[in-house]
Amino acid sequence: MKKTIKLIHPKRKYPRMIEAAKSEIRKYIKRSRRQKLPDGQDYWDFDCTFGATEAEANKVHLTEIDKCINETEAAERESFFISIIPRAAKRNS
Repeated sequence: MKKTIKLIHPKRKYPRMIEAAKSEIRKYIKRSRRQKLPDGQDYWDFDCTFGATEAEANKVHLTEIDKCINETEAAERESFFISIIPRAAKRNS
């Protein structure tokens, strides 16, 4: 998923657009985790980037995405860019 999410809509209020964006991201992650893993891999890991624009995006951990969206909401930005790329990984034991 590579997407610039717009948070301004003529009929929907800003907090509702924030919750819709969070919901869309959660659905994508759940859908990605349901995919069949390749042989020899244990779990799905995600390479995530987040920023105001694609050029300004920085790497973030999957668990920090909600925090980044909340910061975007506090700054009252009109949009943000997010990239979530799933990849199969193996645990180090």
